[in-house]
Amino acid sequence: MKNKFTAVIKQEGDWWIGWIEEVPGVNCQEAAKQELLESLRVTLKEAL
Repeated sequence: MKNKFTAVIKQEGDWWIGWIEEVPGVNCQEAAKQELLESLRVTLKEAL
């Protein structure tokens, strides 16, 4: 069974920021959107 999580993603100036709503502490910042998505996946996996 796969869990579903909500990623909030925003662009602030030249940076992309994002976090996972359901897991406190899972937040990332990257220069590119795809890099941010990958960082969120890795950080979420480590947090779980």
